Amino acid sequence: MKTLFVGNIAPGATENDIKDLFSAYGTVRKLEMPRDIFTGKCKGFAFVDMEGHEARAASAVLDGKFFMNNNLKVRDEKPKLKGKGRRR
Repeated sequence: MKTLFVGNIAPGATENDIKDLFSAYGTVRKLEMPRDIFTGKCKGFAFVDMEGHEARAASAVLDGKFFMNNNLKVRDEKPKLKGKGRRR
């Protein structure tokens, strides 16, 4: 499983819009799209979980794609280390 960060999403985009866009490259296992608490509009980014090879294909094609008047930015979500300093 691979998580993709999708940035520069239009405020009017819905979860279905993003899911439909990524479904062309494989099964979307999970989609998180934070919304503004007051307006209910998309905050401009989302996280999409797909299988590794499907995620790589989607990222290769959709990064920079013009979608709903914005150029999407699709990147691999890097895992964050917990805690500070070096790992032992």
